[in-house]
Amino acid sequence: MAYNVELAARVRHLLGERDDVTEKKMFGGLSFLLGGKMCCGVVKDDLVVRVGPDRHDEAVAELNARPMDFTGRPMKGFVYIGPEGCGEDEALSKWVERGVEFASSLL
Repeated sequence: MAYNVELAARVRHLLGERDDVTEKKMFGGLSFLLGGKMCCGVVKDDLVVRVGPDRHDEAVAELNARPMDFTGRPMKGFVYIGPEGCGEDEALSKWVERGVEFASSLL
């Protein structure tokens, strides 16, 4: 499994002391689940964010974001954020919060 452990540690730090967050190996990387629902993760050097199908087009229109596509079919509601889009703590925090917001809506 190849994922950026430094990026995963930064995500882990942002999710902090929440007792409802677990980690699971998924998509060839590491995923963070909120109450059992995936909110975000790290695959290779990319951040994966679950934004939901209603906010997918809005998310992929942002700089350094693209549809999550690792099987040949894009996954509606999931986006990859390239390293340039989550290098700064503020940008990473914004994306992680979007994932938490969507996962929370499923609980």
